[in-house]
Amino acid sequence: MQTLINYPILSNWQEHPEAKLDTSLLWEYDLSKFDYQDMRIVVVQRVVERGWPDDWFAVLNMYGEEGVKEAIRALPYLNDKDMNFVSIAFEIPFDELKCYERKQSRQAHWES
Repeated sequence: MQTLINYPILSNWQEHPEAKLDTSLLWEYDLSKFDYQDMRIVVVQRVVERGWPDDWFAVLNMYGEEGVKEAIRALPYLNDKDMNFVSIAFEIPFDELKCYERKQSRQAHWES
């Protein structure tokens, strides 16, 4: 199966079906009642911001490449470093990222 991920460490995610998501990424939620499908955007955002390769393998196994890409597109906020990473790794143009659009629409408080 051809992967769409343009990042060597993550491109072989199918070879890691045993990967588990580190539950400390979702520390403030009661995971016994947590709906991973409904909260996909939160899960993906935490992995983008703080995840290790096993966390990436876990979300890719859980949601698939397209599911992860859809969640990335819908993320309301990412810092510049994370935004650049997901744009390159998943080949998503900036103008398709909600967080980029929001950043562009905000006026700087102080223009210096």
